[in-house]
Amino acid sequence: MKYITRTIFSFLVVIIPLTLMAGGENILLQDDFSGLKPGMFSPGVIGAHGEYHYLEEVAPQGNWVVSCYKKFQSQRAWRVVVEDGEYIMRQVHTPEDQYKKYTHSIVIAGDELWKDYTLEVSFAPDKKTEDQSGVLFRYQNDRCYYFFGVKGSKAILKWVNNASAYQKPDEKILAEAPVEWQSGEYMTAVITVNGDKIQASIDGDVTLEATDQTFGNGKVGLMSDVPTRYRSVKVTASDKAYAAFQTAKKNREDELQELRDANPKPVIWRKLETPGFGVDRNLRFGDLDGDGQKDVLIGQIMRHGPKGQYNELNCLTAMTFDGETLWQKGEPDYFKRDLTSDVAVQIHDLDRDGNNEVIYTMDMELVVADGATGEVKYKRKTPKALPPEDKFPNILGDCIYFADLRGNGYPQDLIIKDRKSHLWAMNDNLEVMWTASTAEKKNSGHFPFAYDMDNDGKDELAMGYRMYDDDGTILWDLGDELKTHADGIAILNFTPASQAEPQIMYAAGDEGHLRLDLDGNILKHQYVGHVQNPSVANYRDDLPGLETVTINYHGNQGIVHYFDSQGDMYLSTEPAQHGSMMLPVNWTGDGEEYFVLSASTLEGGFFDGWGRRVVTFPADGHPELCNAVLDITGDCRDEVVVWDQYEIWVYTQDDNPKLGRLYDPKRNSLSNYSNYQATVSLPGWSE
Repeated sequence: MKYITRTIFSFLVVIIPLTLMAGGENILLQDDFSGLKPGMFSPGVIGAHGEYHYLEEVAPQGNWVVSCYKKFQSQRAWRVVVEDGEYIMRQVHTPEDQYKKYTHSIVIAGDELWKDYTLEVSFAPDKKTEDQSGVLFRYQNDRCYYFFGVKGSKAILKWVNNASAYQKPDEKILAEAPVEWQSGEYMTAVITVNGDKIQASIDGDVTLEATDQTFGNGKVGLMSDVPTRYRSVKVTASDKAYAAFQTAKKNREDELQELRDANPKPVIWRKLETPGFGVDRNLRFGDLDGDGQKDVLIGQIMRHGPKGQYNELNCLTAMTFDGETLWQKGEPDYFKRDLTSDVAVQIHDLDRDGNNEVIYTMDMELVVADGATGEVKYKRKTPKALPPEDKFPNILGDCIYFADLRGNGYPQDLIIKDRKSHLWAMNDNLEVMWTASTAEKKNSGHFPFAYDMDNDGKDELAMGYRMYDDDGTILWDLGDELKTHADGIAILNFTPASQAEPQIMYAAGDEGHLRLDLDGNILKHQYVGHVQNPSVANYRDDLPGLETVTINYHGNQGIVHYFDSQGDMYLSTEPAQHGSMMLPVNWTGDGEEYFVLSASTLEGGFFDGWGRRVVTFPADGHPELCNAVLDITGDCRDEVVVWDQYEIWVYTQDDNPKLGRLYDPKRNSLSNYSNYQATVSLPGWSE
């Protein structure tokens, strides 16, 4: 199965100078790091900001890119230093014991199509400890690779292939032997891979050999759990291997060009400026003024901390996509634009009068305002804050979600919550109907999902690893079994053409990817890293039912997993080293959707269900920080909104409008918009 990753586009020109070496060896990569600027190579402390924002700090530099990081110091692990006139790639971090078993300081280079090659690296660990230091080869992602290096007084050759349990890597030692080396002194590791044969040596004194077929191709990397200097890297291939790589590369490029030529090109539909009131990923979309056209609501935030705790709205600005400001509430402040959480604001016709309201919290008040004017229709104090999240007398509001808990046939009830511990179910008069607490576990999850599982006309509510009945009764709870909070939840029939019973899908952080039946029994559990931001859509016409794509963050940034309708993983790629909302985009209208990785010209674009980058953004200076997907122009196909704190651009297709019968998927309501939503795109067609 063919697929592509970001390094294909970012690095080829630099790392393949096409130099023919004596003896028929061809240089794929040769780097002494002198082309890099001395200083911090790692992105610095960006934390959760990279979960759904594209940050330039995580982009490749020269031949290399930081593959993963976890806590603060690991985000500052890699530096370029100059010692005695030599440029050195230096890893300075020693991870805490609880993290080093499943995430490591790694930088990578190369091409996933590299198969048979020789890797030569000069490196010097600062200390001889039981922590590993060395190199990676045939790298698939930062959870799947071969490693060769030193660990204490041993040379180790092993593979790592995801995990066998929670935060427990699935790894196998292929060979090991005693080795003499001195702390701080350089040694040279040489690894040759040819088919299933692996030979690895250190300074020519210790040679390990193995036969293994786990990984047949992949990039190279530097990895250490102890401060280490890397002085030089060289990758060479024989004439035969080099020719095979060139053929595979050309086939890939030809295939991609054909796919891109067949797709509509993104063109600008609108540009809006947001001077002083712009924000990160905190926009809402809906018809605010009743003219039948979607508008945009921009919410700046006040951060009280620590980290993502205790955030609230500071200013709301309502605009049309023609650039008209409808109203503004609060005082805009350019410096109140960053966020790493949700805040409580939605657009919804709460009173069912045919016109949307804006429902939000500000100054510990829950407000229902007229969508067209911003005038308050009614409000009340937010619920009283409860320990352990009681820094303020009343909750600030972490998110708002609408559901039909009373059986009105319409989502007229709302869920409001604090960050991790409590939720409140309210009716449309903002009266509390019931409450729930997970304070003892702190795993309420980020955002709920409602579904009428028993067909009684009333929604059940999945929040975290609990299922609540419409009256708040706990139907089942997996909070004692699963160790991290839920990052995304969806309930649906994954094979809509059949009468199959719906299943529950969890993007479950470090617990990976889960499938449950409606009674809470775990049907599938794949330990594939810190899984987030799932979306479900028809990504593959050739597969039955709907496919799910997810992306990893927090320790394994950028790994994309693809699951079929049965919940089995059929593909894994690593197109970039950042997070994404993974929003499905109905770009062609032909029934098969793509997803948006990011708005980056270099690394982003639309990817298909085979992992191929089939649509790229033009290099036109557009904002790359955030993106959203929705049909704005009305031809059933989606527009893509991209923005930063200063401006909003909207892209549509170069063949818009398109006439005839078009794919028109049914998605989550824009009234339940979140940075933690599991996006579900169910099949449908225009008349």
